[in-house]
Amino acid sequence: MRYNNQIGKYNESYNLNLSKALRLMKYIVKSQINDDIAIIKINRPEVLNALDNEVAAELYTAIEIAGMDDKIKAVIITGTGERSFCAGGDLRYVMNIDPIEAERYASFMHSLLNKIENLEKPVIAAINGYALGGGCQLALACDIRIASNNAKIGQTEVTVGIPPGWGGTQRLLRIVGPAKAKELIYTGKMISANEAERIGLVNKVVSMASEEKHRLLNMINTATTANNSKEEKEQQAKQRANKLAKNLNTKLMNECICFAKEITKNSFSAVKTSKILINRGMDTDIDTGLRLEIYGWALCFAHKDRQKMMSSFLNKGKENKDGNMIN
Repeated sequence: MRYNNQIGKYNESYNLNLSKALRLMKYIVKSQINDDIAIIKINRPEVLNALDNEVAAELYTAIEIAGMDDKIKAVIITGTGERSFCAGGDLRYVMNIDPIEAERYASFMHSLLNKIENLEKPVIAAINGYALGGGCQLALACDIRIASNNAKIGQTEVTVGIPPGWGGTQRLLRIVGPAKAKELIYTGKMISANEAERIGLVNKVVSMASEEKHRLLNMINTATTANNSKEEKEQQAKQRANKLAKNLNTKLMNECICFAKEITKNSFSAVKTSKILINRGMDTDIDTGLRLEIYGWALCFAHKDRQKMMSSFLNKGKENKDGNMIN
């Protein structure tokens, strides 16, 4: 199967040399912040970062590499450019496949998104523009979703004759509830980042304050004058819009990095266990979930960082007048 063959090529390189495996990738860019935060970018802006077989295989391998790297404690997934996080599956490929190939394609995409969802490390989706169809489903597989205020999000598959096929019917209902999931899937409509935040689809929306926009525009040396032609004015307006979009994207990434740092300063074993318990708890009854929580909680007492962090917390505490610890 072509997906597994593609993954095998990168995995073979990984066993030889990690950096070589990353260099082999044409459509995925990986960088690190402070060694413990990995940023993985889908680098196909000419088609709004849509996923075809090769891009999906590269993303699978990049996630696998991030999971194997013990230094990495959190992962951020985003798209290159300011227009799109991910526009989903590449319709030029999907349009011509038969049911057998469609089943194989969907099965592979499930394995990719399951890998993201079940990665031991927290995964943040930095949604910078369109997250449509499979792009929305990619974001749903992440633990946290942070969007720029120009983002457009939607399960748009029914508008091209198919239902969501990468886990959208299951993950969306668990995040926003069945009624809202049915509304979004049945209509195929796109919603704004602010609406997505309101219904709990994204955790936070990043925007630029009006004063911030005004200050930035004043710094852009493309002032329109009465003597400029219509074409020049349109070009200058486009330059301003691009500059604002770039700065908004920078602000989005900075917010995601700050969020990741808030996570990585905590116990990795505790965060990892919490993720497992939450994911498993969604698919079980409350009594089983509570029993799993007890086991997970108790197992964390075997990790050396637990006693170290507890001691540090107590040592930093200050006593109030009643002799209680305050922090």
